[in-house]
Amino acid sequence: MKKYAIGTDVGGSHISCALVDLEKGELVEGTNSEGDVDNKADEDTILKGWADVLSKSLKSINKDELAGIGFGMPGPFEYANGIGRFAQVDKYESLNGVDVASKLKVLLGLDDSTPLRFMNDASAFAVGEAWLGSAADAVKNMSITLGTGFGSAFVDAGIPVVEGDSVPEMGCVWHLPYANGIADDSFSTRWFIKRYKEETGLEVSGARPIAEAATTNPKAADIFTQYGNNMGEFLGPWLKKFDAKVLVIGGNVTGAYNLFGPAFEAALKLQGVNTRITLSSLKEDAAIIGSARMLNSDYWNTIKPIIPLM
Repeated sequence: MKKYAIGTDVGGSHISCALVDLEKGELVEGTNSEGDVDNKADEDTILKGWADVLSKSLKSINKDELAGIGFGMPGPFEYANGIGRFAQVDKYESLNGVDVASKLKVLLGLDDSTPLRFMNDASAFAVGEAWLGSAADAVKNMSITLGTGFGSAFVDAGIPVVEGDSVPEMGCVWHLPYANGIADDSFSTRWFIKRYKEETGLEVSGARPIAEAATTNPKAADIFTQYGNNMGEFLGPWLKKFDAKVLVIGGNVTGAYNLFGPAFEAALKLQGVNTRITLSSLKEDAAIIGSARMLNSDYWNTIKPIIPLM
C-alpha cells in the first residue's frame, strides 16, 4: 500500500486539504493547504482553483508515493463516479454533470490509475472523528456540524450507516420535518438570523453577533437557549434509536456551545438520553482525515458498497 493520501474538505466557499499518513494514521504536519472558491464561477475556474490548492499539498511527496485523493464533498453529488449533480442548489451549478474526478486528474498531472474517491462531507467529518478524533473510543456514534447548513452522519465501527431501521433515509437528519419546515431550517445559521430579527427587529449576518450580544442582551441569550432546547428535542429520539454512545458536535456554531449546550443537554436528559456529548477535537481537519481514509484499501473495500447510497 502506498503510504500517503491527500484528504480534502470542499465547502461552499472554500477548499482545504492535507497529506495523511495512512500507515501511522495521522495528518502530516506542514502539508495543509487551503483557498477560497467562488461557487458561482465557471467550471474551469472552480476546478483550477481546487487543483491549485491540492498541488501545494502534493508537492510534499513524490507522486509515486500517493495512494490517491479523497474528497469530502457537499451534495448533491454522484459520489461513486465523481460527477457533480449540482442542479438548482445555488452553488457549483457549473459543475452539474461534470466528471470532476477525470478533469482534476488531468489538471494535477496524475496517472489514470491514481484513485480519486468521494463521500458526503458530513460523512467525511464523522469518519475522521470516529477514526482519530473525539469518537475514536466509541463503536456507535453520531456527528453533527452546525453552520450554514446542518450536517449529520451516523457511524458504526468507523463505517457511515446510511440505511436501516435505526437511521433516517440517507443516514442524515437535515431533511427531516421539524417545526414548520425541515431540520436544516431550524439548526443552521439561517434560523439565528431569522429569530434574532423576529425578537429585536435587527438584522445580523450570522450567529456570531448574536453570541457576542448574549452577554448583555437577554433576548440574544434566550435565542441560544431556544436553539439548544429545540435541537435536544429533535435529536434525542434518533440518538436513542441508533444507541449512539457519543455525539460529536462541530462547525462554527460550536464556539457558542456555552450558550446553547446547557439547554441542549437538559433536553436530552429529559428524554433519558445517555449519549456522551463532546465537541470536535479535529475541527477543520476532521473531514480531511475522514476523506483520506478512503484510500486505505481495506477500509475502501468495506465502505465502497455504501458510497452510492450517500
